[in-house]
Amino acid sequence: MFAPRSMPWPLVALFTAGYLASYLLPTTVGRLDSALPLSATQAGAIGSALLLSSASAGFALAARVDRFGARALARLGIVLAVLGYGSAALTDSVPAVVLGAVVGGFGSGTMTAVAASGIAAGRDPHRATTSGLLVVSALAGALYLTIPRLGPGHGLPLGAVALTALTVWPFTGRLAAPTTPAAGSGGARRPLPHRRAGLLLAATMPCWSLAQNALWGVSGRIGLGQAHLTEITVGAVFATALGAGLLGVVGAGALGPRLGRALPIGLGTALIAGCIALSASAADLPSFALGEIAWNLCYPVVLSYVISLAAALDARGRWAVLVGSAASLGTAAGPLTGSVLSARAGFPAMGEVLAAVLLLAAVPMTAVALRTAPRRLRVVEIPIAPAPRTEVFPVGEIAPAAFPDLSVVEISPRETPVPDAAGKEGRAGEILVGGATVRDLSAKGIPVVRIPFTDASGATVPA
Repeated sequence: MFAPRSMPWPLVALFTAGYLASYLLPTTVGRLDSALPLSATQAGAIGSALLLSSASAGFALAARVDRFGARALARLGIVLAVLGYGSAALTDSVPAVVLGAVVGGFGSGTMTAVAASGIAAGRDPHRATTSGLLVVSALAGALYLTIPRLGPGHGLPLGAVALTALTVWPFTGRLAAPTTPAAGSGGARRPLPHRRAGLLLAATMPCWSLAQNALWGVSGRIGLGQAHLTEITVGAVFATALGAGLLGVVGAGALGPRLGRALPIGLGTALIAGCIALSASAADLPSFALGEIAWNLCYPVVLSYVISLAAALDARGRWAVLVGSAASLGTAAGPLTGSVLSARAGFPAMGEVLAAVLLLAAVPMTAVALRTAPRRLRVVEIPIAPAPRTEVFPVGEIAPAAFPDLSVVEISPRETPVPDAAGKEGRAGEILVGGATVRDLSAKGIPVVRIPFTDASGATVPA
């Protein structure tokens, strides 16, 4: 799709614009709750509708990016995101906000599908993924520091997502156009490779994503209500946490595949489960900040390895898009799940439930990573003995037999008349070149070499 010399920056830019809405989910849901006549559960439901629309775009376009063209789909996603989020930011009508969030979510999912498909088909999917996470984490951290200082209202985070999508438009000119199927292919689709591993990973990702986004969707309420912090302080904690995420992404990019994928995914998910339990039970600034910062440090690391694992299952990027869309389903259900669990059982109990779900999800994800890990080839040293010297015997002499039990039969050539195609007689071993024998070449000024045979006097074969 796109083959630059170093980094596919258009795909990284699309990745950033597509993921930004989910990164700003806590402040978006919190401001919908405070600025519009909505309850916390209703605001979480709008956030879930946004992310569900994003997931549906990924499922719809998983195997169609090459057919429609990355450039056209990316521009369509940008237009939908700008129109949807922009209209939702400029109105106070709840139905219009819901419609704009759904349209904008579909645009985000379209941009994410194009980015995931292109990154998976690239030379180094893990490096491109970590670069995308690095950029979106830095941008989201800056917005968490800036938005609280610009005033109240639900339109600021939605408008920021729309403006980010608009700035990505110039990068789309370097993306690929639609590809036509090769002649004789009949438009046949290639089956998905690694079906069992891909389906298991896609089935697990909603649970993995739901557990984390259920907490992420109510983290602002935990900081404001349970930890008794101000909005500026909560925003500063989120910005610091996303800054820690930058360090995690840089570390994941520097580490690369040295530890494989199973260890970062399995151990990282277990650490995230502990961070979620700590953050959900936080009652003051230190515990809340520690839980959020540690969680955001581990989350992008594990996510980068999960995306690279999905990319390794199919070079065309179809599993990457499907797994990402399955994760978006969990992300979509996260805000509503967090709101319902926290309203009925409280934040600490919610954290314990979500941590248990993450630990259960870590088992099949680690199993897929182990099963699809590249096998290391065993290096075997083969000693090479020096070859014995070969004696050269003059023409006509026979080398002594290496096996004394075998008899040696001498073959002597002799001349046999052979009729040629024109009815003339020639001799065996002569070559016809353009209707003339080799004997005729000397008459035309072409040198001829005669090789004598010692056991047949007078018998020569022209060469």
